[in-house]
This record gives sequence, structure tokens and C-alpha cells, in this order.
Amino acid sequence: MLNRYILTFLLVISALGSSLAQDRQIVADTLLISGDTIIMLGDSIILKEKIKPIYWEKGGNFNLSIQQVSLSNWNAGGASNLALNTGLVMFANYKKDQIIWDTKLTVNAGFNRQSERRFKTRKTNDNFIFISKYGRELTDIWFLSTQIDARTQLLGGYRYFRQSGDELDSRSKISDLLAPAYIQSSTGLNYRKEFANKDRISIIASPFTGRFTVVLDDSLSNAGAFGVIPGEVVRAEAGLSLSSTTDFEILEDIRWRADLNLFTNFEKLGNFVVNFNSVVSMKVNKYITTRIETIMIYDERVFIQQSDGPPKRAIQFQNMLNFGLALDF
Repeated sequence: MLNRYILTFLLVISALGSSLAQDRQIVADTLLISGDTIIMLGDSIILKEKIKPIYWEKGGNFNLSIQQVSLSNWNAGGASNLALNTGLVMFANYKKDQIIWDTKLTVNAGFNRQSERRFKTRKTNDNFIFISKYGRELTDIWFLSTQIDARTQLLGGYRYFRQSGDELDSRSKISDLLAPAYIQSSTGLNYRKEFANKDRISIIASPFTGRFTVVLDDSLSNAGAFGVIPGEVVRAEAGLSLSSTTDFEILEDIRWRADLNLFTNFEKLGNFVVNFNSVVSMKVNKYITTRIETIMIYDERVFIQQSDGPPKRAIQFQNMLNFGLALDF
């Protein structure tokens, strides 16, 4: 009788052990399917979660600065005014194996409103820049890349002037949304290197570049503005280009970001179209930032109306100093 009890007890223990082993195997199989690492110590299971690679880096910055002056019975003179400047930068960078894809969007807008003038609200800043670059790795720092660069503005632009004998200003339209718009497609060799503190530099030299100037405003198109044939809305060119993007920390909490784009037509090699954008941001704290923004443009096909003479080729230059709210995301 005792032997029968012992035999029954051993059979129960064996069945329980087999069931536990099956349960452990089911758990292990499930965890293996999920891609996690399993470490078995006796009857214990230690799960070591597998670190998933990060292929996307996304973010951006929004800044806003406002200045307001209100005068009433002010003997020193002047005029009440309101100035607003805002900017948005968003980026999305992808890197996996031998593939890179960097995309950046920059939108800026600024206005000034001053009493005692005919056109009280006037634009001070307006640009839209979209740059996207796709590349395949040749070495650690050299890539074969294709880039799309699109630039325009969002609102109409005007030249303000006062004719002889008039007390109030007049204005004439000189630009508008997609008038002009510049679209440039290039393929070439890309030098790209990343450093500590998220510093980076990228330079792409392209012997195969197509550039399109778009003028969709009828009055500007008919006048042959921005180098298009009068009455046409698109001017197509082929040439060489050089583009660079830099992002460096100069000092602690001070960063310099700049984009440079050079293009020369095959028909007039050496006569470059220049687009240069630079931003120096100095962070005071998490939300307050001082920004120095500089934009320089030169295009020999664009003639700038002069206040003391006829239109002529000239360097377009804009410099802004902003102190205000800035949010990183």
C-alpha cells in the first residue's frame, strides 16, 4: 500500500514538472517572437528588453517677438506703432543603413503697423523655404544625394513711394505668392559629417542642376519680372550648383545655423545666383531667446528699383534682431 502512495506522488510531481516546463517553453516562444532577449536561471525567467533602433529625428522651433509703442499728446514726436515677427522651423531627418533623408521647412512672417500713414500695415519679413535631400552612403562621410530646394513668399510685396506734391504714400506691387518661386533640383556628391552636441555640416556639389523660376502674377509676368520672358510664367535653366547646411554650437547656449545655395547657368558660367540664410540664436532660458537673422540674395536677372534713379542689379540684404518667446519641440 505504501509503495502505491509513493508511486502516485511521484507521478503527480512528474506531471506538474512537465506542465511547468511546457508553460516556460510557451512563454519563451512568445518572448522570442516579440524580439526580446531571454535569460533562463533555473526556474526563473529574466527578460531583457531589446533596444529598438531610432531611425527618425524630428523637431522644430517656434519664435515670436512683439513690440508695441502707444503715444498720446507726446511732445517729443513720433507715432504709435506695433511690430510683430514670427518664425517656424521644422525638420525631420531619417537614417537607416546606407540611406539618409533630411527635410527642413522654414517659414517667417513679420509686420509693422504705424498710424498716420496711408497704408498702415506693412510687411517686414516674409519667406518660405523647403529643402529635402535624399542620399545613399558611399563612405562614412560621402553620399550620392539628390536635393529639392523650393523658395517663395506667402503675401504680396509692395514698394512704397511718395510722388511729388502728394502728402500720402503710394505703392506698386513688386512680388506675390509664387511670384517669384524658385524650384531647384540637383544631384551630386554630398559631404556630410556629424559632431558632438548635434553639430553637423553638409555640402553637396552638383554638376546636374535644374532651376525653375515661376511667376504666376499676370502683371509681373507680363512685365518680364525676375528674368522670365514677358508673358511667360516659368523660366527653366540648367547649370551647376553648390549647397551647404551648417549647424554649430559656438558657445554654450549659442548656436549658429546657416544655409547657402549657389547656382550658375551653363550659358553664363561664373555668374552665380546667391541665397544665404543665417540665424544666430542665444538662449536666455528655456523660453526666452535672442535671434540675429540675416538673409542675403543676389540674382543678376532681378532689378531693384532705386529711390534716386532707375532700377539696377543690387544685393538684397535683410537683418533682424529679435528678442522674444521661443519654443523647441
